[in-house]
Amino acid sequence: MLTDSQHSPRVLIVDDVPDNLAVLHDALDESGYTVLVALDGESALQRAAQAQPDIVLLDAMMPGMDGFEVARRLKANPATSHIPIIFMTGLTDTEHLVAALAAGGVDYVTKPIKPKEVLARMQVHMQGARQVRQSRHALDAFGYASITVRASDGRLMWQTPLARELLAHYFGGPATHASQTPAPVLAWLREHLPAAREQHVEPPRLVVESGARRLSFSLHQQLGGEDNTAEADDWLIVMREVSDAALIDSLALAFKLTAREAEVLYWVIQGKINRDIGDILGASPATVKKHLERIFAKLGVETRTSAAGMALGRMRALHPQWEI
Repeated sequence: MLTDSQHSPRVLIVDDVPDNLAVLHDALDESGYTVLVALDGESALQRAAQAQPDIVLLDAMMPGMDGFEVARRLKANPATSHIPIIFMTGLTDTEHLVAALAAGGVDYVTKPIKPKEVLARMQVHMQGARQVRQSRHALDAFGYASITVRASDGRLMWQTPLARELLAHYFGGPATHASQTPAPVLAWLREHLPAAREQHVEPPRLVVESGARRLSFSLHQQLGGEDNTAEADDWLIVMREVSDAALIDSLALAFKLTAREAEVLYWVIQGKINRDIGDILGASPATVKKHLERIFAKLGVETRTSAAGMALGRMRALHPQWEI
């Protein structure tokens, strides 16, 4: 029995028959769960999105929106797609049980409901879901965000809080509220899937730039098949952002440059021409040229190649982990 109410897991029971709710509610409450209830599909979707339960017990046959549709919508929403769903059904025909699993359920129990059986099934699936959730949020804690993408239709099945912030910055706010993967990321994934599937070759990273910030995408692994919580077409992608603001500051200190001169030298190291640097910094190529002349004087060099070489040597000495 669970005793710590502050950390007690939350379960959402969805059933249009109050008597069914009462039986389960009492058994789960006595076992230390925080119990949420919904009498119809629309209420279930709202409660799940707001309360983020650890597991959902879902009646398959309900008037209006049935349990199969509720499950499909929960799985289509990145905010609730990770929640395990156990179907409660009086239907034992194989086609109905297959439909329950196809809609996103991880398991099912048959009516009349036996509370002890439900509790045992819940423990199994909640433990697996908790481990997955903890590992994903651990990535965030160390600066590695993660997303799960369904390659077939491009749906964004899961994103950690850090991933949501990064996608908003690099691809715009609306993309983070939709369930669709940003187009460049999906194109990269689909391009390299044949090699990943057939040859188990890790594809080259996708790198997206935003000023001095870079976001890299690495294909981590294919999901599904082991715990039945994801389809085999779902792929876990790990994201890592690198900001070179500290490098720009180091350039300024090392060579006694102004902040703008350090930015210009940074982009020279990156191989950008004056026109590109001007576009990035919001300046004209002529202004960039004047900054370069002052940089050459301070570094005691005459060409951008020499300036880049000197700066690279200093950066690698100060930041051994840094790569262009």
